[in-house]
Amino acid sequence: MQMSDQKEIAADPATVYAALLSPEVLKACVPGAQEVTGSAEEGFEAKVTQKVGPVKATFTGTVTLSDLVPGEKLTITGEGKGGAAGFAKGGAEVTLAASETGTLLSYDVDAKVGGKLAQLGSRIIDGFAKKMADQFFTNLQNALAPESPEDDAEAAEAEGTQKGWFRKMLGGSGGGDADNG
Repeated sequence: MQMSDQKEIAADPATVYAALLSPEVLKACVPGAQEVTGSAEEGFEAKVTQKVGPVKATFTGTVTLSDLVPGEKLTITGEGKGGAAGFAKGGAEVTLAASETGTLLSYDVDAKVGGKLAQLGSRIIDGFAKKMADQFFTNLQNALAPESPEDDAEAAEAEGTQKGWFRKMLGGSGGGDADNG
């Protein structure tokens, strides 16, 4: 399976790059992630539960990062096993470019699946992969969202949302409690 797309993220390239190297951000952004541990230098270990068509499985796997150019690009390579459900492995080349509204993130993915997953057919797998990618980038945008004006922040706080928590964690303008969650 191959997939390419571009997403606009409302944060500067350095912030987006740092987020992609953070296990905490990855855990918050990867749909179904139960745990993500490790570091960009040593690689990450992840546990993700997903339902693809009629097949539901918990995948455990590893993710390594290479070709790291801070604020510009990185290559992600991963492999996960889901027991009887099968396996998934592949990689993605990610590039970041400054844009008028923040960062234009482009990615090219090449992945393979096997076992019961492969029996589902490419239409289901491709649709699932697109949905997962869209959800990941929506979650990433929410994690990096710039702080809103004070009354919007109060409304968000009342709703229990955590927009901009990663920016606060990096030491962006204070205000608010970044530890609630």
